Parts: sequence; C-alpha cells; structure tokens
Amino acid sequence: MPVRLTAAHSHRLPLSLLLTAALAATTLTACGSGSGSSPDTIKVSYKQSTDNSVKVMDTYLVGIKKQFEHKYPGKKVEFVPIKAPDSEYYTKLQQMLRSPRTAPDLVYEDTFLINSDITSGYLKPLDPYLAKWPDWGRFIDTAKAAAKGQDGKTYGVPDGTDTRGLWFDKRVFEKAGLPPDWQPKTWDDVLAAARTIKRKVPGVIPLNVYTGKPAGERATMQGFEMLLYGTGDGTRDPLYDSGSKKWITGSQGFKDSLAFVETVYREKLGPDVSDALDPNFNTTVNGELLPQGKLGIALDGSWLPYAWLPGSGHEWPDWSQRLGLAAMPTQHGQAPGKVSMSGGWTWSIPAKAANPDLAFDFVRTMQTKDNARKWYIANSGIAVREDVAADPKYVGAQPGIKFFTDLVASTHYRPAYPAYPKVSTAVQEAMEAVTTGDLSVAKAAGEYDATVKDVTGGQVVRG
Repeated sequence: MPVRLTAAHSHRLPLSLLLTAALAATTLTACGSGSGSSPDTIKVSYKQSTDNSVKVMDTYLVGIKKQFEHKYPGKKVEFVPIKAPDSEYYTKLQQMLRSPRTAPDLVYEDTFLINSDITSGYLKPLDPYLAKWPDWGRFIDTAKAAAKGQDGKTYGVPDGTDTRGLWFDKRVFEKAGLPPDWQPKTWDDVLAAARTIKRKVPGVIPLNVYTGKPAGERATMQGFEMLLYGTGDGTRDPLYDSGSKKWITGSQGFKDSLAFVETVYREKLGPDVSDALDPNFNTTVNGELLPQGKLGIALDGSWLPYAWLPGSGHEWPDWSQRLGLAAMPTQHGQAPGKVSMSGGWTWSIPAKAANPDLAFDFVRTMQTKDNARKWYIANSGIAVREDVAADPKYVGAQPGIKFFTDLVASTHYRPAYPAYPKVSTAVQEAMEAVTTGDLSVAKAAGEYDATVKDVTGGQVVRG
C-alpha cells in the first residue's frame, strides 16, 4: 500500500520462529527496563514508518503527549517506537508483550492479528474502563466489534478505519466512451467496463484486482473478500459461521469469486501475471500507474490519497479531478447493493502493563472528538466516531472522505479469529492458482476446502 500500510492493506503473516528468536534480543533492548520502571511514566509502543519522510504518527503522538502531561502534572509519556515492516512489527510486539519487564503500557494493535494476542493472553480487557467512558457511545458498532475477542470482551479502542471501493480514471473512461459518473450495479458491469477499456484504450491496464500470496492480506481483503462478501444477502458472514463457530467451505459464492479473478487474468483484463504477483506491485499502482493514467479501474482502499500528499514523493495535487469513485457492487445487484471491507488499528493495554489506568487516560486524551478528527484527517483515515463523521471540518477536509465514510454503514470486518491468518493464506493460494491458470476454479476451491479443514482442526461447515 502506499506510504501508509494498515490492517489490511499489506499484511503478511508473522515471520518464522527463527526470526522471532533473532528479534527477541532487539526487542528486549528497545524496551529497556520495562514499563514498571516508574509509576508516573507510561510507555507507548507503536509502528513507526520505515519511510523516514513520513512522520504523521510521530507528530500526532508528540502533540498528545504535551496535552496529557499538561492535564496530568507529574506524569510522563515515553515512546517506544518500532520501526519495521508490518510482519516484523507483529513479531517484535509479541516478544515485548510476553514479559512484565518489556511490556509497554499501551500498544498499537492491528485488527488483523489482535485476536492472536487476545488468545495468547497478552492483552487486558478494557470493558471496565469503557463502561465509565461516555465517549465510547460515540463509536460505531462495527468498529467496536473489530477489537472484540471470542469471549465477548473488548480489547482495544479503534483509532479509525478504512473502507474500499473502485477508483477509476476519468480520462481513460472518456477515451473508452464510458460515463464519467460510472456506478456499476453488478460484477458484470465491472467486467464490461474493463473489456471496453481493453478494446478501445490500448496500453492501459483495464482493471487491477490484487491476487496471490506475494500480495498477502492485500489480495485477500482488497481482492477476494470484496467479491466474496458481495455474493450473499449481506446478512451472513460468507467465511465464518458464528452460530457453529466454524469456517465455511464448499460455498458457491467462494467459487464465483474465484471465477471473477480467473476471468480478469484469463482475458488479460488485469496486469501481467508476473507484475500482479510482485509483492511490491501496490507501490507501482499508487506511485506510477494511477498518476500516469495507465490503469483504468483499481479495486482499492480509502487511504490512497495519503500517497499523493505533498512530501510523499508521489505528489499528485489534481488526483480528485482525474479520478472517480464508485462503490463495489454486489454480484447480481442484490441488496444491499454495494460492498466494502474494513480494517484498522486499535490502542490496547497489555495484560502485563505496569500502569494500565494511566494508559487508558492517554487513550481518552487521544480520542477526544477534536484529537480524533485531527488524526483521521492527517492519516487519511475514516472516522469511527459518529460525531466526527458528521463534522463539516472532517467531511470537507479531503476529496473522497464523504464517499468512503458513507461506506462504513455497509462495511464488513473480517472474522479475524486466531485461525484467520492461515485461512487467508489458503485464499491467496487459491487466487494465485486461478490467476496463473495452474488450477481450475473447481480444483482451486477444493484445495482451499482441504487446507482450511486441516489448519482449523476440522472446524468447518459446508456453505
């Protein structure tokens, strides 16, 4: 994903145990003597961008620190940033959470893997704090659910979310004779537009759908799940059956979603397969193909403008004049008519934190209406507080914010239970098999079913 990678956009599975062990010493050193060094100091750990030019999170937290230390005289905030790619961040963070000596008081948790840390006993349930915090009632229910464990308790306060839809190049559409206010109603409408671009605008990739294991969670969430969650009636999760607490296999919706991916690459409506399977292809999409008018339609996320801001290295001030936005439609146009997936990050308190009460006071400081709005705008994030979502200062801060915020009402969150990363990998493998043509849709779906049965210990139910 562009400069900012979240939950969901560019996840990779945790690294091997060998790397985990190798990183342990680094982590222990980073945390010094642990969060228990002073009852008046809280240690806050977060993911620092690996791009030295990106200081959005750092700048925001410095401002919150000043507010907090002014509000609570004698209290101090110490930052423990982890400068690493997503996969290494997860590994280092889990190493820190294992011991009272190294556990911070507050950590930045990705909703993609938060349930793994919950199941491991690394996080503290926040329900007693939330029950006494009036602002918690301002948070939308779907965002609250993203930080819930299977025990029904809440383990994190979300600091925003993201949504997904279709970005399209208006100039490409004009050359192809397609409408500038394009709003597809079905999957067939999306494919028809891509086929028209292929015929009439040579040299342009008609449609990008992320696929395969190299793209990781970006393929699963921005690609496959944006299809799969549009195959039913929108009332039931197509991946996980909450009633039986089992993973769904053998569904027609799964096969139909694979067939869409197969069509894109078989008909050469997408990028070359070798490019699609490049793990850094998202950087090419955001930094080159879209700004240079070489991509007609991109199934992608709300955060893209973050890559085009001044100082990003890919400045594109007139993107809002060049690009249009459309909701991803359901398969046949059935209700609710549009589909979005959401991820995001939460602030959580480790189970072994020395100063949990003070840590939650820091969360409350971060999550005032004004501070939350400031963060959403700075980070090109989508509001999870209803009062901010309705605030004209937020809505008018950047083109596209209202469009992507409105999608929150019909968005879905992944069933990010402990087995989800393995299920996600199985999805990527099935996608890659039909992308390359190595397997038919039926065989790839069968391989997926067998893998999911294996990695979940047989906890599956037929769709």
